[in-house]
This record gives sequence, structure tokens and C-alpha cells, in this order.
Amino acid sequence: MADVTGTTGTLVLAGTPIGDVADAPPRLAAELERADVVAAEDTRRLRRLTQALGIHTSGRVVSYFEGNESARTPELVEALTGGARVLLVTDAGMPSVSDPGYRLVAAAVEKDIRVTAVPGPSAVLTALALSGLPVDRFCFEGFLPRKAGERLSKLRENADERRTMVFFEAPHRLDDTLAAMAEVFGAERRAAVCRELTKTYEEVKRGPLGELAVWAEEGVRGEITVVVEGATDSGDEGLDAEELVRRVRVREEAGERRKEAIAAVAAAAGLPKREVFDAVVAAKNAEKAPKA
Repeated sequence: MADVTGTTGTLVLAGTPIGDVADAPPRLAAELERADVVAAEDTRRLRRLTQALGIHTSGRVVSYFEGNESARTPELVEALTGGARVLLVTDAGMPSVSDPGYRLVAAAVEKDIRVTAVPGPSAVLTALALSGLPVDRFCFEGFLPRKAGERLSKLRENADERRTMVFFEAPHRLDDTLAAMAEVFGAERRAAVCRELTKTYEEVKRGPLGELAVWAEEGVRGEITVVVEGATDSGDEGLDAEELVRRVRVREEAGERRKEAIAAVAAAAGLPKREVFDAVVAAKNAEKAPKA
């Protein structure tokens, strides 16, 4: 129960199963039963989870989702400052990772309230491990923008990212997203589409982005996580003029001036700026040349 001595309470971030309820961490059930307040992204899903675990929550249950996150955060902070143990759960995975939670954690930290976690399943790490791509260094990019132009712009920002990249995507946008990735990163860039992780119809489709984009045109269902190989170390392998020009254009389309784009591409490739400049000029002249 809430602390009546006036000391602050504790905020607990609890990971929930991303598919198979048997993956629920042992501490999750204990924390659900112990909490004074359970803040759930979807209270109906929480009810189904507690039924599957064979437990009952004794504390107050409130909804905490994107639509009311800003308004409800002060209420939960007030409960915490009053000594309550507040448990935060989302529909699946860890709170605050592309899910509600960041605002509450930031507010609790600002008030010097203790924040701890019950580690649990993560679609990001599960997909990364299953992808077959390098896992020593990676970055999580969450959901890409819905609008095509904004999506391309965001991808262009990552054109030279050498770490393996992990994205979330809605199934009805997957084909467009993979096509955009093939355009920006190159059709031969390796990737993996991880679908329905830990569920009955789990599937991991691996291959070049171009092939995956064609595959996705037939329609894909379920929860989707996309893992994309990072850019190669071009300084070691070397790049032809066509690839150098492509990289400069990607940066220009993202808003960089040509001079800065050439300098950045040259630095990443370990080449003199003059070599990249000459490649860009030659490509431009070739485009202007009359057709035979």
C-alpha cells in the first residue's frame, strides 16, 4: 500500500509479453498484485493479461495512452509524491520504447522519485537477434513518418548510418517503406522483416531490400519490425563514381548544400573532396549531353 510516512513512492516500468504470454517475467505478476496504481496503455488488454497470469490487481487501474499521457502524468506524479507504488505497463514490450512512458519517467526523475524496471520482452532486441545482421552496434529509429515525402527525408538522414538500424512499421505501409528504403539505401542492402514475433505465425523474411519490397506488395499482416544492415565501410571497400554521386544527391535532397554534401561523402569514403566533386560534375555533364 501507499507509504503514509510522507516519503516518495516508486515508479516501476514493467515489460509485458510481445506475443506469447508465457514470456511474462516472473516479477510481473508480483508487481501487478503489489502496485497501488497500475497505469495501463489499454485496460482491457491488462485485464486479459492478468486473467492469463491467474492474478488480480488490488490497486487502482487507470488508462495511460498517447491521447491522455500529458493530462494524466501530473496525476500519477502526485500519487508518487504521496508515497504510492505506480506500475506502468503498455500493450506489449517495455514502456517508453515507442510507447507511452517517457513523459512520466522524465517527470518522476525531475521530482527525484525512484524509477525502476521489471525487464521483459522487447521486439527491438528480439528482431535484431533473429535478423542475421550485425548486432555489435545498432540504433533504434521507431516508426517512420506516414507521409511519403517526410519518410524519404528521414531515411536520407540515415543514408550513411553504419550501425544496423531497427524500425517499427504498420503492415499496410510496409511495401511503401521497403520501396523507399531500397531507393535510399540501395536495392541490394540486406534487411529482415520480422512479423508476429513469439506468436503462432511468427515469420522472419530475410533478403535484399529490393526483393523484400516486391514480396511485401502482396500484403503482410501482423506486428512488424524491420531490421536493416548499416552502410558498409566505404573507406575499406572503395566506391565507384555512380555510388559517390548517388550519396551526394541523397544528402542534397535531405537539404544539404552541394559543397557540404560532397565534403561529407568524401570524408565518409576516405577520399579527396576533389575526386567526389569530379564525379558529380561528370554525372551532371552526362545528363546534359544530347541523346544519341
